[in-house]
Amino acid sequence: MAVRNRIIEVIVALYILLWMYAAVSKLLDFEVFSVQLTKSPVLGDNAALLAVLVPGVEIILAVLLTVPVFRLMGLIGSFLLMSAFTIYLFVITRHSSYVPCSCGGILEGLSWDSHIIFNLFFIGLSVWGIRMTLINKDFF
Repeated sequence: MAVRNRIIEVIVALYILLWMYAAVSKLLDFEVFSVQLTKSPVLGDNAALLAVLVPGVEIILAVLLTVPVFRLMGLIGSFLLMSAFTIYLFVITRHSSYVPCSCGGILEGLSWDSHIIFNLFFIGLSVWGIRMTLINKDFF
């Protein structure tokens, strides 16, 4: 059980760092983030709303992950949000001539394929964290 708990703690810590870094970098450069979203050929009229919602959801997920009773909810939310980001990246890089970068921070330096691999790695971490949390709660 101790090893499982450590694995969960590492996964949670990585996600908290990821979500807080992503949210803060978007908020610090909010104007650029908002403009990049409006240039997306996929998001359309939803860009302004998403510019506010995305960093907010990232912060909420980081908070959920810090509270043990809400950790599973935070891991599931992390899986869903990271999956949505990855699907969006995949669709836009394969089907659009213009790909705006609204990631912010260090991730801006990654190629699109590297970014998708990065996201898939974090999706795998969330699945692993969910599974370990459920095992700890005797759901399996």
